[in-house]
Amino acid sequence: MKPLHLWLALATFTVSFNTQAQHQYPNTPPEVSPMPMKPEMTEIWEPEVPVVTPAKKLGDAPSDAIVLFDGSNLDQWVSQNDPTQPAPWKIVDNDHMEVVPGSGFIQTKMKFGDCQLHLEFSAPDKVESDGQGRGNSGVFFQKRYELQILDSYNNRTYSNGQAASIYKDHAPLVNAMRGPLEWNTYDVVYTAPRFKADGRLDSPARITVFHNGVLVQNNVTINGLTLYIGLHHYPEAHGDDVITLQDHGNKTQFRNIWVRKL
Repeated sequence: MKPLHLWLALATFTVSFNTQAQHQYPNTPPEVSPMPMKPEMTEIWEPEVPVVTPAKKLGDAPSDAIVLFDGSNLDQWVSQNDPTQPAPWKIVDNDHMEVVPGSGFIQTKMKFGDCQLHLEFSAPDKVESDGQGRGNSGVFFQKRYELQILDSYNNRTYSNGQAASIYKDHAPLVNAMRGPLEWNTYDVVYTAPRFKADGRLDSPARITVFHNGVLVQNNVTINGLTLYIGLHHYPEAHGDDVITLQDHGNKTQFRNIWVRKL
């Protein structure tokens, strides 16, 4: 049994502790906040946002863009069949390039991951065939994931294969295609896939697409490598890679292509 003086000391400590605890942890709000918020508490000044000069004409390249094609030459492109050789497509009227059917895909010399891409395209001047045989091409991000190019003006095909689809993956929200003799624009924000150190997928690629100013792909997940047959998947880890334009046997035309690394 504890001596009486120990019991008294313990009781005094308990009362003192409880009193301090009540003082430290009040259960009623103060009349005035001890730290009123000030505007500068939520202001971020550093780092300063870099300046980019936008183009005078909407759709033209801003000051920090890499111009991939402006109508004058194909210096930023090579043959996909043999990257040591120049791009085999032709330039028309010093304005646009046109697919030379059977010559093969072309690809950028530079490699890209996350990016913003602007591209303008037109179906062949002469309307031929239908479905997938009409104005077919495509733009591949990282050489693997295809945003479909097709003349989908009054031309029915499977929905995840028409213009502005992520081919065999996502149909566009709407069909915003212009007529065959008019130019179309794609404005794209592309987020590359991420992979773990052991090669497993960490996060899939994502893409947002405006077709002629109309939102048609709203930050959708790209489910993997574009395949004509079979389910899309990510067979292997990879880093930045080239942007590719497809030769699908049609004289599809391109102009004003630029990209910004993000």
